[in-house]
Amino acid sequence: GRFAKEPRFQGGGSSHINCATITSAWEELGKLPGFTYCDGYDVESDDPDELLIAQAGQAAATADVAVLFVGLPDRYESEGYDRAHMRMPQAQECLIERVTAVNANTVVVLHNGAPIEMPWLDDVAAVLETYLGGEAVGGAAADVLLGKISPSGRLPESFPACLKDNSSYPWYQGEKDTVEYREGVFVGYRWYDKKHIPVLFPFGYGLSYTEFQYTNLCLSAKTIRDNEVVTVNVDVTNTGKVAGMEVVQLYVAD
Repeated sequence: GRFAKEPRFQGGGSSHINCATITSAWEELGKLPGFTYCDGYDVESDDPDELLIAQAGQAAATADVAVLFVGLPDRYESEGYDRAHMRMPQAQECLIERVTAVNANTVVVLHNGAPIEMPWLDDVAAVLETYLGGEAVGGAAADVLLGKISPSGRLPESFPACLKDNSSYPWYQGEKDTVEYREGVFVGYRWYDKKHIPVLFPFGYGLSYTEFQYTNLCLSAKTIRDNEVVTVNVDVTNTGKVAGMEVVQLYVAD
């Protein structure tokens, strides 16, 4: 995928900056023996390029692992306009379909600023979400793929299965130049929990190459008033075979 050589690492609009150095994943992976590269798609076009897809399919068919660097191009999302759908470009979805048909051991690396639909999720072995990871995202992705570092990130939002599952769907995009925000507090996970709508990935989701055990959970008080503070302590132990870091999540409810 073209994002392996030219990663999308920053958002659109005023967040754009000129970086002194941009590291691509292919700069790191291409140094190693046994790796091959194919463009797979044209970033500037949604239409599938049969030649590019065929080349990628041929390479994937003889590979131990196929890694697809895909996601949303700049023209799909920006601060200046809303997205009309949650799909990736058709060219990239066709690429995933072709590669997974010939190689079951396919890893998808995503470059995107927000959730996307993943109709191909059951056909791939793994997904690495890099979001818009900055100028060094390529090297960081390569380190995770090669097992040099264990991933420890967690999703800061829920990924719905499709656009219509979102709480704003009945009223978006409004009429003429008016949009009503009628969700109230039922945004994000609150909406999915209240309506019992399954999601692709929930808020806080993330995997690791190792495992952690939680023990000795302790609260400083059993009850508190709304102006008081409670301290929570817990012992976290890496019980796996490789080094890693853990994100401790504490959820509070009524």
